[in-house]
Amino acid sequence: MQTDSAASPRPGTGPAGVREFLDRRQFAEAARAAEVSLAESPEDRDLLYMLAVAQRYLGRIPAALATLERLEERHPDYPRMHQERGYCHVAQRSPAPAIAAFERALVLNPALPGSWKTLQTLYTMAGRKADADNAAAHVAKLATLPTAIVTARSMFADGEIEAAEALVRRYLLEHGDHIEGMRLLAQIGMKLDVLDDAELLLEAVLERAPDYRPARYDYAQVLLQRHKHRQAREQIRVLQQAEPEERAYRITQATLATELGECEQALQEYRRLLTETPDHAELHLSMAHTLKTLGRQQEAVEAYRRAAHLRPGYGDAYWSLANLKTYRFTDGELAAMRAAEAAHRTALADRFHLCFALGKALEDRGEYAESFSYYERGNALKKSECRYRPEFIERNTRLQIEACTPELFAARLGWGSLSEAPIFVVGLPRAGSTLIEQILASHSRVEGTMELSDIPRLAQSLQGREGSGERPRYPGVLAELAAADFRRFGERYLADTQLYRAGKPRFIDKMPNNFRHIGLMHLILPQAKIIDARRSAMACCFSNFKQLFASGQQFTYSLEDIARYYRTYVELMGHWERVLPGKVLRVQHEELVADFEPQVRRILDFCGLDFEPACLEFHKTARRVHTASSEQVRRPINTEGLEQWRHFEPWLGPLAQALGELAEERS
Repeated sequence: MQTDSAASPRPGTGPAGVREFLDRRQFAEAARAAEVSLAESPEDRDLLYMLAVAQRYLGRIPAALATLERLEERHPDYPRMHQERGYCHVAQRSPAPAIAAFERALVLNPALPGSWKTLQTLYTMAGRKADADNAAAHVAKLATLPTAIVTARSMFADGEIEAAEALVRRYLLEHGDHIEGMRLLAQIGMKLDVLDDAELLLEAVLERAPDYRPARYDYAQVLLQRHKHRQAREQIRVLQQAEPEERAYRITQATLATELGECEQALQEYRRLLTETPDHAELHLSMAHTLKTLGRQQEAVEAYRRAAHLRPGYGDAYWSLANLKTYRFTDGELAAMRAAEAAHRTALADRFHLCFALGKALEDRGEYAESFSYYERGNALKKSECRYRPEFIERNTRLQIEACTPELFAARLGWGSLSEAPIFVVGLPRAGSTLIEQILASHSRVEGTMELSDIPRLAQSLQGREGSGERPRYPGVLAELAAADFRRFGERYLADTQLYRAGKPRFIDKMPNNFRHIGLMHLILPQAKIIDARRSAMACCFSNFKQLFASGQQFTYSLEDIARYYRTYVELMGHWERVLPGKVLRVQHEELVADFEPQVRRILDFCGLDFEPACLEFHKTARRVHTASSEQVRRPINTEGLEQWRHFEPWLGPLAQALGELAEERS
């Protein structure tokens, strides 16, 4: 006869073993197994959480709360940690801190039925009927959802992105369309920067449920991230018709106003919002960004510093100060940044923002070894949340070279829209493109706009949903399109970009990554001018390594990735020069700085523009500048940034090796 122990083997240690003890309600064993495992993995999130659960069930509430303190130091935004703290306070009959803990948990993860149920009871006891009714509605809503969707949403909130994606995709494949499942998959796409998929999913959700406001708000956010500002504004207006005072909608409306050049209108809205919530750090940050765009630097500095004061350890506020390129941190600010970056409770995003800010602050002080260590750490942390794969860029380069031949262009001579209005400035970020843009935008006939995303979106639409295979549809599809297609694409580009223009005959599109699509650009706009902003390899690559971008440019977070990207850029630009001779003007940044007026005249001649002295005094031109170089182009031409990378040369051997012969060019 078998014993019970033979029928049910004893669990081991590690998270799986502790979880099995909990499932068996063997709480003492679970606590012991967790403590043994934590001796080897003291920061393990799941072990700390399960230890606290076991301690609570054993009635050891102070010990459970202490464990949760340890957990919060390392994983401050873990929703279940806050929920478990709420349960501990309930056990202590402390309703106020319990309510606060459950509310925090639900901000981070609205799909926690236990938190909603307990809050319903606590609100009722406190006489908060409206809040109790709201909690009850959430309990009822979650009860209608499939278990797989609720579980996947919790996984997503807990940071288990890939597991959540796999679970929700499997559910949708097996059961067909489900509104909440599709919305969750779209939110996962937003998190992973797969914005085209997210947009399509949310469009499908709204077709089935046009009154679903949270999904419409998500849709507006996707459109905003994809630089579809007009469409995003339409969605926000729909939402504001139903809820005109909803703060999230008003904040998004102000953000859109900044992106569309209506900065004064944006500032008015931010100020109205701040009269209601003067201690809202994120609002001070957003207002500072708008002030920076307008060139009101001192006001921007004050707003950034206010944001950092209101939320200690606010990495984005400190990085935004550093990103002005002209700001110098005080000793007190430097000490606060160091302490926040070292604190266990600092979230990942705050930590890598702080690392980049510390790198810049220490570089400005000449402390290059420690500066590099922070840049290196910040890049590693940022890269940990990216999905960048250099193979896709290298494959695209190979396919562009194969598809875009002299024969292709010769057979399509004169196709497309014949407008001469666009001037494209391409290249790598941090290569001097903003300077070229500012020079041209100082001309009376030229409009400076921003980094427009219309060409990448067109390329993506031609790609369709076949981009992940070995032979994607684009760019090969260029050979299959008719003259009318290219003309329609060119005219649509001109119409869509009109939103960012104010009536001048010429305008600049400064999206750097457009260098990958010069063949497409030539076919739809054969009279457009294209300028390649080139900077020496070591200087350009290291400048990108030092830069934390607001979005995109995921190739910049490792020296090897940057070098590979630079090499493929040079290879592809060489191809365009061979198959479209004279189409692209290369402007070497070092030559532009060293021989300024002749180079400016060369740029203007290429664009068919008469010389105007204002182009030499570009720093006096008042206009909106959205890029990281916004403050640098508001100063006269100078050489101070050309050789900055040499301060870090002792640590850049891997970069030079990866660049090969390019590392020696113009250095």
